[in-house]
Amino acid sequence: MEMPKAPINPQKIVVFSGAGISAESGLKTFRDSNGLWENYPVEVVASINGWRNNPELVLDFYNQRRLDAANATPNKAHLAIAELEKKFDVVVITQNVDDLHERAGSSNVIHLHGNLTQARSSIDPGLIYDIGSAAIHIGQTCGLKSQLRPNIVFFGEIPYFLNEAKNHIIEAACVLAVGSSLVVEPAASLLKKARFHAAKTLVTLDVDKVPFGFKLQRGKATELVPYFCQRWLSAGKFTNT
Repeated sequence: MEMPKAPINPQKIVVFSGAGISAESGLKTFRDSNGLWENYPVEVVASINGWRNNPELVLDFYNQRRLDAANATPNKAHLAIAELEKKFDVVVITQNVDDLHERAGSSNVIHLHGNLTQARSSIDPGLIYDIGSAAIHIGQTCGLKSQLRPNIVFFGEIPYFLNEAKNHIIEAACVLAVGSSLVVEPAASLLKKARFHAAKTLVTLDVDKVPFGFKLQRGKATELVPYFCQRWLSAGKFTNT
């Protein structure tokens, strides 16, 4: 017997963000440069098999990404999402591994694919260390004497916090998806859990299939997201866009 769904929280908004919002802060996406990094396919430098075969190369890739993210600045979309906390219960569920949402002021951010500012044990996923923008090198070990690796979900690994993210979406009166092409699974399927009566908006430049019930607003996050956020803040409630 299926359990009844949790009631919708009329003050709750879930923001689901993807690479497009970070791209507007100057961070490259996996689709840039035809999926290559210094002539290596992204799958080689960002996969569990790549880590096993050449961990130094993988560390080099993420050390550069970490430095790039540290030098980036939250944009108008990140800042507008953080402003929503003035009146609403806001949960940001992001596919991104940078910390731009946090630096913009968002206080409840769920990273499905990990966080560049953290390292973890290569044998115990729960042993996590904050490293900021520092590099990880071969020979650096955790308390269990295993090699440190980025706290990142590599291709071939299961995303973090999927059940927690699903439950937040089920409870939300509004779901705003931003900057995602919705092709990376299983994260993209989370949007299918949005409730029928919730306000559902997708802001993106690139999507092949719009999830059921979502209204597509094709454009830049930095242009459209501040508009919608200010509209909701002024009204004190969520309205269909």
